[in-house]
Amino acid sequence: MSGLSVIKLTVGQLKENCYLLVDNKSKNCLIIDPGDEGEYISSVIERQSLKPVKIVATHGHFDHISAVTFLKLTYKVPFLINKKDAFLVDRLKETSIHFTGIDPGPKPKIDVYLKREHEIKLGKSQIEVMTTPGHTPGSISLYVPGMIFVGDVLFSEGSIGSSEFEYQSRTILDKSIDKILSLPSKTRILSGHGEETSVEKERKFHES
Repeated sequence: MSGLSVIKLTVGQLKENCYLLVDNKSKNCLIIDPGDEGEYISSVIERQSLKPVKIVATHGHFDHISAVTFLKLTYKVPFLINKKDAFLVDRLKETSIHFTGIDPGPKPKIDVYLKREHEIKLGKSQIEVMTTPGHTPGSISLYVPGMIFVGDVLFSEGSIGSSEFEYQSRTILDKSIDKILSLPSKTRILSGHGEETSVEKERKFHES
């Protein structure tokens, strides 16, 4: 954990949190959930002298992937997402226009399909890909001891991701939340919207 740092960038109309997970030694970084404002994200990357190696989406909703194509073209890096959310990537344009009135341009090409217990290497750190479906069929969380990026599975103060659409499931979402809250108490939870929280804080809201 000590070899990594996190830069949070809040972007777009829906105030989505894009994260840059940085290996402090090499300055290599993962771009996690670049939901909008690709030029702004790129300007921070350049200012910090970072070297993107991968773009990873926790899930396929438009507000988490709208800047992927721009950043792929800029840095020539692969885009990774769970295959079960590929249908949402295909819907990028129509959903973005429906919810925001903005045409995000062409959908990104998916280079790698993330699978259960996939690991992503960043410097000397191994980042575990945890399957955490419910909000979307292919929702994943990225875990490295000390912190977890959960997308829209849960948020601070007991809020959770939506589950009213046909492809969503509250029952499955609750199981994913339980999985996240079984991690060590001090684990930082970095969500797709809103403020950072922790496993310890969120357990109080989700005790049965």
